[in-house]
Amino acid sequence: MSRKPLVREVPPTSWYFRQPRYMRYMSREITSIFVGAYCVLLVVGLQRLADGPTAWEGFLLALQSPASIVFQILALVAAVYHAATWFNATQKAMPLQIGEDFVPGNLISGAHYAAWAVLSFVVLYLAGVF
Repeated sequence: MSRKPLVREVPPTSWYFRQPRYMRYMSREITSIFVGAYCVLLVVGLQRLADGPTAWEGFLLALQSPASIVFQILALVAAVYHAATWFNATQKAMPLQIGEDFVPGNLISGAHYAAWAVLSFVVLYLAGVF
């Protein structure tokens, strides 16, 4: 019996470049950084709103800068991609069984997309867009 310790090869940090499936997985995980950063932006906005009208006006002015607009567009794209990939994965992650039969996966994903559309419409309506 050998007393040499087991030495495992350390995989390279670029393991996700090996297959397109890994790339899709990593791109979905990276979108959470943009979603989290946008949540921090919203919390900062609430803080500026609590600080008074001058701070709020400054915050709104900062949101109109080109860098802020680019960030907001990137965050929107990341959030849409993140949500769409999650909705597509729910049919495998959350199969519903009624009796002996399973609910079709397209119906599960479609229900998520429908709820997303309805809630988006409600938020836009409450915001005064419609």
